[in-house]
Amino acid sequence: MAIKLDSKIVSYEVVKEDEDDKAAEAALQEVKAEEESKVVQMHEKLERPEMLLGSTYKVKTPLSEHALYVTINDVILNPGTEHELRRPFEIFINSKNMDHFQWIVALTRIISAVFRKGGDVTFLVDELRSVFDPRGGYFKKGGKYMPSLVAEIGDAIECHMRMIGLLKDEGLDEHQKKLIEEKRAQYEGAAKQAEEAEGTNEFPASAQLCGKCSTKAVIQMDGCMTCLNCGDSKCG
Repeated sequence: MAIKLDSKIVSYEVVKEDEDDKAAEAALQEVKAEEESKVVQMHEKLERPEMLLGSTYKVKTPLSEHALYVTINDVILNPGTEHELRRPFEIFINSKNMDHFQWIVALTRIISAVFRKGGDVTFLVDELRSVFDPRGGYFKKGGKYMPSLVAEIGDAIECHMRMIGLLKDEGLDEHQKKLIEEKRAQYEGAAKQAEEAEGTNEFPASAQLCGKCSTKAVIQMDGCMTCLNCGDSKCG
């Protein structure tokens, strides 16, 4: 396409390729910045959608014959984009036991308000799990100790946060992994030696050590401790 110049050319400059690249990169950065400015973040003014995805966790404790059901609903931010996130939006706790109804309702409203505030809400897990019952805690199924009912609610919230990817396992560092591998190798070696010794042993596994021949071969025979290896007997 021809361009007509109505004025005289007073100067000119050759555009280099690197300058074109810089200009293209700057334009790309501007586009990315504009896209990021449109990314919806979790905040307290975010309106609740008509439908939320949620999960319900059963909490059965020896403190009550009725279980608690903890339901956590999540909101999907920026669906269908690379910035899609699933974040907890509200929590409900239901039970047939009405003894704790008042403080449970208060707790759910406070936790839901913290969820909607946005930011890092993972601190709630540590706060709830550090609550201790003055009457003592209990062991839940699987042998895990729970210091209180509130702590187990915090444990359910932690499980949910790990499920949606809000919490991730940090894992062990190289030193810890090396130490565990060494201890595992020592244990397996000791277990293998014990199996080999037991396999070659001609005497019963319950035999005791003989003070005369230093062999684990002393058993009780006819009411008397007798060594099956050297024949030494307490009865003469």
